[in-house]
Amino acid sequence: MTHIALEQVDIQRGNRRVVHKLTLSVARGEWLSVIGPNGAGKTTLLHALAALLPISGEIAVNGTSLYAMSRTVRAQQIALVQQDADLPAGMRVVDYVMLGRTPYISHFGREGAVDRRVVSEVLDQLELWDFASRPLGHLSGGERQRVVVARALAQEPSILLLDEPTTALDLGRQLHVLDLVRRLQTNRTLTVVSATHDLTLAAAYADQLALLSGGHLAAHGTPNDVLTTAILEEHYGVSLRVIRDNDGGIAVIPHRSPTRGGPRADEMQEPVQ
Repeated sequence: MTHIALEQVDIQRGNRRVVHKLTLSVARGEWLSVIGPNGAGKTTLLHALAALLPISGEIAVNGTSLYAMSRTVRAQQIALVQQDADLPAGMRVVDYVMLGRTPYISHFGREGAVDRRVVSEVLDQLELWDFASRPLGHLSGGERQRVVVARALAQEPSILLLDEPTTALDLGRQLHVLDLVRRLQTNRTLTVVSATHDLTLAAAYADQLALLSGGHLAAHGTPNDVLTTAILEEHYGVSLRVIRDNDGGIAVIPHRSPTRGGPRADEMQEPVQ
């Protein structure tokens, strides 16, 4: 069942058209990773899916126009994790994560037992309990990124938009956060749309990839379909290798120029696509 449908979508930033005539659909419970070189329109697309930018064309969620929804309904359905979120330095972690419950609290109401339970569970899942009372300004970059993810998950959305969600995280935390999102995708039939530069992680977690190049949809399909040497070299403009292991894993590795004493590309034994 289609959850998100884009039809002939154009998106402008200032006088520049960043995304051109994009037609694309995302099934309910699917993880779509948007990839592409810098300036391809990945972040712009996520912002449009969060209704933060005007568009021409149509974006529909469950058959309803995204821009026809009220802000409250959109916030209950869609959460965005931005890579450069502006965090108030003096606010406590627990209070910031509680902001994710805003769509469920009346204008003059206060958070209730359900809201506190949801926030508590999210803090526990992301191993943030030890930081709950700490001001946001006292966190490291990786801790701040996890807090932004926690606020989004506290919204209990049906659609989660992730813009480079693991940029500030070490490898262990990257896998922890992405594994958590994968579990939520499975348990809650969560639809995930992420933008990333890490093609290997995209291959490991996404069900589908959409390659944007110059604002156009250049390729769309499974990681196995999209992550080929020919496609990636054409649109990224670099020499690289795509390695597939026997378990179906995919790694994308830039080609290094041969150095004295090091193996040449034609001496490598891994299967290359």
